Amino acid sequence: MKTANTDISTLIFATSNANKVKEVNAYLANKFLIKSLKDISFFDDIPETSPTIEGNAIQKAKFVFDNLGYNCFSEDTGFEVAGINGEPGVLAARYAGPKRDADANMKKVLDGLKENDNRKARFITVIALIIDGEIKCFEGICNGHVAVKKQGTNGFGYDPIFIPNDYDVTFAQMDMHEKSKISHRGKAMKKFVDFLSN
Repeated sequence: MKTANTDISTLIFATSNANKVKEVNAYLANKFLIKSLKDISFFDDIPETSPTIEGNAIQKAKFVFDNLGYNCFSEDTGFEVAGINGEPGVLAARYAGPKRDADANMKKVLDGLKENDNRKARFITVIALIIDGEIKCFEGICNGHVAVKKQGTNGFGYDPIFIPNDYDVTFAQMDMHEKSKISHRGKAMKKFVDFLSN
């Protein structure tokens, strides 16, 4: 294992997802310099084989720390829909297949709910932070329900079909600032930033 860079003003985000990097940078409000895997010229897939959201977040962060030698953080997000037995759950990104096609994933969820009135759903995000080998996890949950059809063009993933509690619009109909105040990722990021700031 390489010796980790102990400068926590710069953190590696163990993802290649540009949308997630953009969203996280918005939460951090220039407090920290965030670099993605692409920024450090790492383009391989990181294994995500844990059956739990927390396990996948830790697995990805440990991979970067152990193999690349960087203090880093990772996040994993699950989407649980009550009417389809909690699916897609931890398999949210690959629900309709390995291509990680957001439209196909949403279609599979909507098709699964055609014969079910229980549209309750929730997002769960876990952020795993590794600094000098020490692991800390931060969880955020957002409850809501699945819309009857896609609405909105902002966001990514399941945002066009998820309506959070106490709202009548989907995440994809909100701007990033509005979404960040109530979202699963926003709640986890607040805990994460509070920890780093202290």
